[in-house]
Amino acid sequence: MIYTLTLNPSIDYVINLDEVKLGELNRIQADHFFTGGKGINVSRVLKNLGHANTALGFMGGFTGDFVAEELAKENIQTDFTAIEEYTRINIKVKAAEETELNGQGPRVDEAAATKLLDQLTAVQPDDLVIISGSQPRNLPTDYYQQIITAIKKAGAEFVIDTTGKALEAALASKPFLVKPNDVELAELFNVTLKTEADYKKYGQKLIDAGARFAIVSLGSKGALLFSEEGIFRGNSPKGAVKNTVGAGDSMIAGFVGTFLETEDLQEAFKIGLASGSATAFTEDLGTKEEIDALYPQIHIEKIREDE
Repeated sequence: MIYTLTLNPSIDYVINLDEVKLGELNRIQADHFFTGGKGINVSRVLKNLGHANTALGFMGGFTGDFVAEELAKENIQTDFTAIEEYTRINIKVKAAEETELNGQGPRVDEAAATKLLDQLTAVQPDDLVIISGSQPRNLPTDYYQQIITAIKKAGAEFVIDTTGKALEAALASKPFLVKPNDVELAELFNVTLKTEADYKKYGQKLIDAGARFAIVSLGSKGALLFSEEGIFRGNSPKGAVKNTVGAGDSMIAGFVGTFLETEDLQEAFKIGLASGSATAFTEDLGTKEEIDALYPQIHIEKIREDE
């Protein structure tokens, strides 16, 4: 079973209008409510691609009820840990420029934090847990590491999609996959990255530090996949970018779901790239039909050691 874990989920309230006039009345032209949170995005794209999964995380209040109900409509299995405070709302204003107003999120009491850790000790050795996004601000700074310890103790594997010290600390526990973008990779090693040779050097360090696979996304330039089998380069298909939120989550879903099903590394990378781009080219998350339509445009090549 694949589990996704979202510690700080949200409702994403997306507002469309031509222009934002500060200090004045603005009339919204269109608005939409989406379930939000990186792990929840992964769950939705996994489901779109036909991969069963269970969404875990903290959920509270009428906003949490909305998220759970929307996921139920998509036939996504959930097993959320209830909390007293409300799940946050993030506001995405799409005008001439895109502006995001993200809520801090609820406080999680100690009992709920412990309950979630206990829940993870029950996963099975052939399970995989995808840990994504930020954590509620009042949890211990090592809470991600506590989660990883619980997963590893149960004999299961994990994917972690986070940044900074949390990512650095996780590498020693041998994650199945990490997926920093180019900016996050540079920040992790406190360097400036300009060329593909730079990305190759520091992407390989993720494997040397313990990750089984590492995908470094490069935006319109595609992505690089690092593994013990070598380094692979993949392109981004052509299309108009409408939405960058969830593209990386979609890439993770496409890669993980496909690899666990086929154990074909290049095919998993190809579908991961198609999934990420399908989301970038739509207002919500990419559907299977949209992913399939982009699939023929994706080309994967193994990079020679002398390149």
